[in-house]
Amino acid sequence: MIYTVTLNPAIDYVMHPLTLDMGFTNRSSSEEIYCGGNGINVSTLLNELKVLNVAFGIAAGFTGEYLINTLQKSGISSNFVMLDHGFTRINVKLNGIVMTMVNGMGPKIPEKKVDELLERIDCIQPGDTLVLTGSIPKSLPENMYDIIMKRLAGRGIRFVVDAPGQLLMEALAAKPFLIKPNNHEVGRIFDARPETPEECIPFAEKLHERGAQNVIVSCGSHGALLYDNDCQVHTVPTAKIKLVNATGAGDSMVAGFVAKCQEGADYETALRFASACGTATAASRGIAKRATIDKVYARLNKIIEEQSR
Repeated sequence: MIYTVTLNPAIDYVMHPLTLDMGFTNRSSSEEIYCGGNGINVSTLLNELKVLNVAFGIAAGFTGEYLINTLQKSGISSNFVMLDHGFTRINVKLNGIVMTMVNGMGPKIPEKKVDELLERIDCIQPGDTLVLTGSIPKSLPENMYDIIMKRLAGRGIRFVVDAPGQLLMEALAAKPFLIKPNNHEVGRIFDARPETPEECIPFAEKLHERGAQNVIVSCGSHGALLYDNDCQVHTVPTAKIKLVNATGAGDSMVAGFVAKCQEGADYETALRFASACGTATAASRGIAKRATIDKVYARLNKIIEEQSR
């Protein structure tokens, strides 16, 4: 079973403004509402792939109730702790010529509710996978992921961590099965400016040496690389698409890779499929549908075959 944790979920309210002039009334041509949060994105794509998973998290208020009800209607199993006060944040995304975002703060989470979430997470069994991704609310300890992994240490659980900067580096001590920074995040960690998968290889190797079993580094239009558990390097290009919305693309890569690994696929296949999932989401308004993923996956395999001739 695969489990995801979303400590800072959100309702993403996406607007498509006709204009965006500060100080004036602007009009939107259309709007969409999505259940946001990195872990939720992973669960949404896993659900699309018909991979059993459970979404853990913390929610509050009428927006939290909407989020949980929407997930359940979509067929996503959820196990959220409800707070007594506050409400799950709303993120406003103005998708015009340039994407502009205003993210909500979110509720204050009391310690007793954190303990309740940890008690629920205790149900995870040996051989299961736990995906820890996304931001940590300011009311929680900055090392929250480390706290969770130490609590579950020694139980044979596979950890997947997709987090920025210091949060990612602190997670390496738990020897996670997979981490997935992008090239810019890797650059900030090592004070460098890698762009291509090839330029990211030495940094992926360092992350592996520090504890990560598998390291995927996504490089946008340049492709992606995997430095795997056997110290083998795999790289894939990116299938060309019209970029619609990059939100959730990295989460989709994580979901695709974990799903294929659970099936028993080799790392090369898992990386290709992960890349297809990420690209398909970037070409979609929300998390990609299976039909789009399959089309992009077929296109990517064709590109790789042509390059190998």
